[in-house]
Amino acid sequence: MSEGTTHAALLLLEPIALVSAPVAAAVCALYDVRATAFLTLALVVVAIVLVFANVESSQPRLRQLMPVVVLAATAATGRLLFAAVPDVKPVTAIVIVAGATLGRREGFSVGALGALVSNFYFGQGAWTPLQMYAWGLIGYLAGVLADHGLLKDLRVACAFGFCAALLYGLILNSWHVLGFVRPITWPGIVAAFAAGVPLDILHGMATVAFLAAIWGPWTRQIRRVVAKYGL
Repeated sequence: MSEGTTHAALLLLEPIALVSAPVAAAVCALYDVRATAFLTLALVVVAIVLVFANVESSQPRLRQLMPVVVLAATAATGRLLFAAVPDVKPVTAIVIVAGATLGRREGFSVGALGALVSNFYFGQGAWTPLQMYAWGLIGYLAGVLADHGLLKDLRVACAFGFCAALLYGLILNSWHVLGFVRPITWPGIVAAFAAGVPLDILHGMATVAFLAAIWGPWTRQIRRVVAKYGL
């Protein structure tokens, strides 16, 4: 198989891998499969590896990687700076800006790397791949929306940012239910998600506030760099 064919195959598998984890988790939970949490985590790791493999197979130059590295480091640093305030973090906003200006895979990379690096401070564990996947998926979706011209102004970005924060909470809370709630019953599921709602809403409001502050200047500057250096 030629290199071009391999790259095309990886690109085709990418969206399938990204949606396989939540779909498999829902099906396994429905049929009460005992290893649901482990299976979900394994699929999440596969999705992360596949997206990174697609980035690698495109053979990016150093100048193309630098904006991703800088934004991932900024996201990680921002998370550390706001460590004392639960769920008030700029990571989601930075990831959305990255996806909207650099592209879906770059947005995914910023989210995944930001989570991985910052967890050297917050602590690594089974939750790290879930956080990498959740923030990566948000960046990926931002890139998809931008490709279709749906992230053109601040209002749309803020609306997406609030929903993205809820999506992040949904992914992490779902894995908590699959891994730690036994037996899985509707009252148990509702109680687990209800406990996270206030923090998820706070995360959404914080993301809107951070986007309001950085969207205009950051997107203009990043797009200027992309145009200037042909990234």
